[in-house]
Amino acid sequence: MKIIFYRSKAASAIAPLMATAVNRSTLAAVEGILIEAKAPDTVILTTYDLEKGMRTTVEAEVIEEGYFVVNAQKFNQALHVMDSDKITLTVDEKFRATITSGRANISMNALDGEDFPAVPSLKSEMGFFIHQSVLRKMLLKTTYAMGTVDQRQVLNGCFVHVEDDSIIIVACDGFKLATCRRKADIKKGNEEDRYISYSFILPVKTVAEVNKLLSDDEDAITRIYLMRKHIVFEIGNIIFFSRLIEGEYVDYERLIISTHKITLEADKDELMSALERAALITEEKIAGSVRSHVKLNVTNEYLEVSANSTNGSSYDEVKIDHTGEDVVIAFNNRYLMDSIRSCDTEKVRFSISSPLTGMNIEPVGEDEGVEELYMLQPIRMKD
Repeated sequence: MKIIFYRSKAASAIAPLMATAVNRSTLAAVEGILIEAKAPDTVILTTYDLEKGMRTTVEAEVIEEGYFVVNAQKFNQALHVMDSDKITLTVDEKFRATITSGRANISMNALDGEDFPAVPSLKSEMGFFIHQSVLRKMLLKTTYAMGTVDQRQVLNGCFVHVEDDSIIIVACDGFKLATCRRKADIKKGNEEDRYISYSFILPVKTVAEVNKLLSDDEDAITRIYLMRKHIVFEIGNIIFFSRLIEGEYVDYERLIISTHKITLEADKDELMSALERAALITEEKIAGSVRSHVKLNVTNEYLEVSANSTNGSSYDEVKIDHTGEDVVIAFNNRYLMDSIRSCDTEKVRFSISSPLTGMNIEPVGEDEGVEELYMLQPIRMKD
């Protein structure tokens, strides 16, 4: 195999692929990039860590076709240390890869392309098109609530359900829950489909990588293919594929309380400022003790926000519109801030039943066609 790359193009193409190349493994092939060179000018690059992978195409001059694996880290580093913009990669019959630039060259071992793990099918009749900005925004609003090491595997990811003209994303663990539903321009991936109805669970690491690849450009569209165990995203010139979490997601709607007796509305920015000041106390790492909680005391016109630890205390008052009884309730401050931060409106609404039941957090005056709800379990106060 012999290929002539433009260094800048090759480096840009390989950079995102490094996220799915393993640094150290007993299987050498998953540490590498599969390079498929096809004359006259097409080179396909693939990385795959057995859970998720990426594929992209880069323009190059293919002198001799080939199908080999080279170490991803070494190849990526070699591209960055070469001076010339033209790079020649050759792999001989003894599986010796040589990268040449001007008078400089670097050699490394290569593997036969057949040693690379089998990549799942990247096409399917099942799937749909959706705007990247819509999907990215919804994921950013909800994924803070995903579990990471929960024994219930289905909670270590986010649940996605797509209908003809709407999408809902849900994430939850034992302490917090986030749901975001919105009307969306969703197009069929197969014209023979009468309607769209898909449900799947994306793993935590997959969500993180997809968020990096998705664009905020409102005109950019991604195509999504669905298989029985895998999902494929076509995002620009990158194909990202991943295993899905198998199993039935929890019945999250049963967890949401809709008959709260106490409601209050507050200015989001004022409330966040008060919680950030409380975070100076609640986020302290004090030897031999756990992080303290933030306490919310709901009175007639004010929400008293306070925190105490062995090292200090904080106190704030936030003006509120309040109906129902007064109540004192406590939360993990970081979880509370994450939930409020997900609301894009000027005001937020809290709905509470008692100091021991979950509190609903909702944006006030959200856009038409958008429904968001965040729920947080309180912390039992010793006093």
